[in-house]
Amino acid sequence: METVQAALWVVILLVLLALAFDFMNGFHDAANSIATVVSTGVLKPTQAVVFAAFFNFVAIFIFHLSVAATVGKGIVQPGVVDTHVVFGALVGAITWNVITWYYGIPSSSSHALIGGIVGAVIGKGGVDALLAAGILKTVAFIFVSPLLGFTLGSLMMVAVANLFRRTRPNKVDKWFRRLQLASAGAYSLGHGGNDAQKTIGIIWMLLIATGYAAASDASPPTWTIVSCYLAIGLGTMFGGWRIVKTMGQRITKLKPVGGFCAETGGAMTLFLATALGIPVSTTHTITGAIVGVGSTQRASAVRWGVAGNIVWAWILTIPASAFVAACAYWLSLQLY
Repeated sequence: METVQAALWVVILLVLLALAFDFMNGFHDAANSIATVVSTGVLKPTQAVVFAAFFNFVAIFIFHLSVAATVGKGIVQPGVVDTHVVFGALVGAITWNVITWYYGIPSSSSHALIGGIVGAVIGKGGVDALLAAGILKTVAFIFVSPLLGFTLGSLMMVAVANLFRRTRPNKVDKWFRRLQLASAGAYSLGHGGNDAQKTIGIIWMLLIATGYAAASDASPPTWTIVSCYLAIGLGTMFGGWRIVKTMGQRITKLKPVGGFCAETGGAMTLFLATALGIPVSTTHTITGAIVGVGSTQRASAVRWGVAGNIVWAWILTIPASAFVAACAYWLSLQLY
């Protein structure tokens, strides 16, 4: 009885750590949802974060838990995960998020978590403890999601430019200021739907490993779903202003029509990935869409040096968070 009670307390602490990561995910990735709508002046920053947080939570009623299932059951071999692995994974992800937030780098919280899981699992059981299919499709979308965002964003921009080529610019600006509210809402839905599920997935993984949920369960306990959507929404409300500046102003200068096209292209990408159960980076997606929109004007409209720095952060995210996670896994073995 005493052993079960001790294990329960460990589980509770790890759930709280996972929710802290989820909150930080919303905090770190608030820029993805609001940078375009703030930089175009459609909403004030405070209005934008409340708006985005609302749609982050509303996503709970729209998306199936396909991404949570991939993270919870599709990345690691059954029986490998324990509390030490989960601790290592979360510490690795949180550490990388704090570093990139501090320097204003829009890196991926999603891939930080995946990297954390990979590093901790390899630390325990080696590469054979991973499920290749889940890892490969996640890694593939590191490249697919920004390219798809780029393509859809640029195609949207070209289509809109042709449709409204004879309309007065001030009239176009007025219309798209209103339409951008819809596109920002859609993107925030996609952000909540994909990103909250990653934390649901790791808590589900933890509950299965510790016997508080069965591997045969079709879905995790309801409290995990609600708490994760609430945590990411609250994190978004606090906002990561350092990254908002990079995303909304430093990559390219956006007008409402460009913001609408970038958000719509990004939202379409997120909806597709979530339906397929693939944990993608909302940061990669919206960055690709913003670059796509900027490049339709002229190549010099995109600050490629800034974009290049962001890409380097993408490349480093999984190995860096994996390394920290492996170290944290070893440390946890010494602590308890």
